[in-house]
Amino acid sequence: MIVQSWNTKDVLKNPRTTELIHGDNTVGIDIGSRQSKAVLLCKDRIYAAITASDVDSQKTAERLLKKLLKEAEENISSVSAIAGTGYGRIALDFGDIDTKIITEISCHAMGAHFLNPEVKTIIDIGGQDCKAIKVDSNTGHVIEFTMNDKCAAGTGRFLEKTAEMLDYSVEEIGERVLESTKPLQISSQCVVFAESEIISLKARGEKREDIASGIHYAVARRIKNLVKRLDLEPDLLFSGGVSHNVGMRKALEETIKMPIIIPGFDTVYCGALGAAIYAKN
Repeated sequence: MIVQSWNTKDVLKNPRTTELIHGDNTVGIDIGSRQSKAVLLCKDRIYAAITASDVDSQKTAERLLKKLLKEAEENISSVSAIAGTGYGRIALDFGDIDTKIITEISCHAMGAHFLNPEVKTIIDIGGQDCKAIKVDSNTGHVIEFTMNDKCAAGTGRFLEKTAEMLDYSVEEIGERVLESTKPLQISSQCVVFAESEIISLKARGEKREDIASGIHYAVARRIKNLVKRLDLEPDLLFSGGVSHNVGMRKALEETIKMPIIIPGFDTVYCGALGAAIYAKN
């Protein structure tokens, strides 16, 4: 389990941030299909933790909460409210603590809004789906969204499978994309056929980094089709588990032709942050 912390005023650039510092502590827990994240808003600091998702969502959530409270040197009694989001949010129950259940799309929008109130569009790529979200820059509420959750192409799981086929780790594959000098054309929009293309390219002796780059640009083109359904506006923020992938960020920026802002906060926690903010309210 990885734990990080930030000073609230250093990373939350919304003028309403001062509202979050006062009052009791709140927690946002984002139970994803592959990874689970949690954020604790505690006085003037933000504590965040990430771990692999367990079959039991409640156990995963309790493990994250225990770690955050230990890091912040706080007791469970100091937590006034918890908000759950993500795939496993329905299963969460913390007894006497006020527990809210909020959609992940709303949470990502609110988290992004507090990281940068100018954000109007979010690309969220998770383990099993990808989303494009348009945000009201005045309130942080969702104006509209579109998503792909019917096909694995364009998701973190697809990139994991690609990494396995190319003998890269998930953490490594994005870095290797930056080394590519000839991104190869991957024409298929289907995971099964894309895997066949990868096998053929490997048999032809093509460089692994060029194949990896081709896959990332194929995913970026699929995301572009999602974003085109919205009236894309800057500023653009990249959230979700795949936001750690620098190769994916590069492919998105070049394909969509719009820079992605990089806040001083790890945007893999954007959904959990938004949930913790909703718990405050």
